[in-house]
Amino acid sequence: MERRQQLQTWLAAEFPGRAFDLAPASADASFRRYFRLTFADDPVSLIVMDAPPSHEDCRPYIKVAELFGASGAHVPRIVRQNLEEGFLILSDLGSTTYLQALTKDNAHNLYADALGALICIQKSSRPGVLPEYDRELLMRELELFPVWYVARHKGITLTEQQTRQLYEVFDRIVDVNLAEPKVFVHRDYHSRNLMLSEPNPGVLDFQDAVYGPLSYDLASLFKDAYIHWEEDFTLDMLARYWETARALDLPVREDFAEFHRDYEWMGVQRHIKVLGIFARLYHRDGKDGYLKDMPLVLHYLRKACERYGELRPLLRLLEQTDPTVTEVGYSF
Repeated sequence: MERRQQLQTWLAAEFPGRAFDLAPASADASFRRYFRLTFADDPVSLIVMDAPPSHEDCRPYIKVAELFGASGAHVPRIVRQNLEEGFLILSDLGSTTYLQALTKDNAHNLYADALGALICIQKSSRPGVLPEYDRELLMRELELFPVWYVARHKGITLTEQQTRQLYEVFDRIVDVNLAEPKVFVHRDYHSRNLMLSEPNPGVLDFQDAVYGPLSYDLASLFKDAYIHWEEDFTLDMLARYWETARALDLPVREDFAEFHRDYEWMGVQRHIKVLGIFARLYHRDGKDGYLKDMPLVLHYLRKACERYGELRPLLRLLEQTDPTVTEVGYSF
């Protein structure tokens, strides 16, 4: 309530004499909250980001908004800012996410738009501007899995041999990730952070952007923790992206099979991390809404581990944490 009053006081000072209303717009996995700001004398709404300075820093958001906006991607425009108190006022990109809008009938067109925006971002990439998605960061993300998912969520204590084998797999995953060409990486480019808008899509939640593996955002988009598509559809979209990226001189692999392998291994890194994050959100932060999304993440991870022999130690561990249920049926 104190934080809400602080926000109300700042808004009243920014818009003196104007009656306004604040309604929750969304929340995310961090400490940030979002409100929709409407005025009695204006039909145009705005979005207010509440990012408590003790937990969040608005400056990366502002920097990446400028970078991605300059690339041609449709990102929120920053209308007002109060860095000392952790408030931003942003243009409103609407209230319909891709997750809400996607159907089998419109998926091709919506994902084509999403890939177009992603290519704009990637084409604007250059080193030394955003933090490096380096070995230390990739490994720190992977380590969320044994700490929060295996030990805390599943209550399993790994043996020394299992721990050694798991970290050998982690090293191999990161080796493959770091061998990829590098571009700007949104880092959460999926159906909850893409808005149905004009121009389409509106791109949100990019404050953690880095400079790293080219396939990362593709894995976020097509191995989405919140919506599942058949592999023939995602392969078709990936092939279209790959052809366009090559034509535009993005640094994609010349061989599609190598490009697809990079994408698969990047997905493995992301899903190992996501399982750890979802478990931490539940056990540390009391947010249980992500537990329902764990089975799909496990599905992606298991399928990739079944395809690549080097990931078999991880597959064995998944069989211990989440045994495959075998259904036996009889027909007469």
